[in-house]
Amino acid sequence: MDMKNVPQEGNKTLGGHTKTVYAKDAGGHIVAVASKGWEVEEIVTSQAVEEMQTLTEAARRHVLDGSTAPLEYWMYARRMDLLLLAQTTGIWRWRIRRHFRPAIFARLSPRVLARYADALGLTIQQLQHLP
Repeated sequence: MDMKNVPQEGNKTLGGHTKTVYAKDAGGHIVAVASKGWEVEEIVTSQAVEEMQTLTEAARRHVLDGSTAPLEYWMYARRMDLLLLAQTTGIWRWRIRRHFRPAIFARLSPRVLARYADALGLTIQQLQHLP
């Protein structure tokens, strides 16, 4: 993309900030250019955020009815999915799915809880309860 074609339409999800994108200058060199974003990006970002909010609320209901552990709620509340949580913690996806079971989650060692808490930016006590 040429520098003159970098989108500057604006994107509400950026909150008035700009972001850096890379484009070619007149000499054909790749340079960093500030962009205000564009409408398509705003729509897609908004849809992704809405989906994460929907998953978070569904997980909250499941925690309250006892069918899942708070770990699943916090994963979605921190805008993560199973793959990202697995990559961040170094714990296999099948183990994380197993840890979603309330009885299994209740027996997790402090070491495993600490890995989850660190990845989610929480204390162990926060991880074990809903906000």
